[in-house]
Amino acid sequence: MRVTLLGTGDTTGTPTVGCDCETCVAARERGLERTRFSVHVENDRTGESLLVDFSPDFRYQFLRDDVALPDAGIITHIHFDHLDGLGNVFRVFDSLDVYAADETDPKTGLSVAETVASDYDYLDTVTVQPTTPLEPVRICGFDVTLVPVEHPPLLCYGLAIEDPETGAKLSLSGDTSYGIPDRSREILANPDLLLADAIVPARFCDHHPVGGRHKGPDGIPRTFGTKHMTREGALALASDLEAEQTRLVHLAHYYPLEEAFAEPLAVDGEQYLLPE
Repeated sequence: MRVTLLGTGDTTGTPTVGCDCETCVAARERGLERTRFSVHVENDRTGESLLVDFSPDFRYQFLRDDVALPDAGIITHIHFDHLDGLGNVFRVFDSLDVYAADETDPKTGLSVAETVASDYDYLDTVTVQPTTPLEPVRICGFDVTLVPVEHPPLLCYGLAIEDPETGAKLSLSGDTSYGIPDRSREILANPDLLLADAIVPARFCDHHPVGGRHKGPDGIPRTFGTKHMTREGALALASDLEAEQTRLVHLAHYYPLEEAFAEPLAVDGEQYLLPE
């Protein structure tokens, strides 16, 4: 299993357009990027590849990192920074299966699968495959399981991707608070590599209108506001899940320069071969 981090940033990315903060300036000077979120997973056994989320930066990411176009895709939720890159498949693919959860979202009255099908009904090449969370489905030779996480007000999902032959396992928290349900945690547990949402350091909760939640024994918030984990929350989740290796993703440019590119914060283009 070869994992390429195409996009490791939040909704504005780093550097952020029009921003001259120290972190964005340093990213430009060092040639480092965190574009909008997307992960490419290649099955070395079958030669197939799977794309998790369709970043608005799809075209740029694939040209920059020179990975194979995917044989299938997964959409974790319907926020634009994870979905709107799907329009890039126009005239690029002959056909593409896109998997998304089939649970009805009480906020929208539609499932993620139904929303994707409706928003991209003009793309004849895309076939949406409604997928039941917590039940594995075989995609590109991998066993893939969507797991509910907590990203209000919309339904959102993390993922466990396992190679049934090699035993390699990749887990993605998805966009989520620390309040991930127990059953989802069981499925995500013991990965070779965990990609965990860590939008900002915990101390930034002081600047959020609703502050922080899910405080650990040390009193440090593991959730920033309601939707995302803090860095400290993501690291606590990695410990909970007993991850072999962890990379922090969906990162905002608000990380101070002295912390912005420190381990284990990821940047675009990182590649991992599982198991190593």
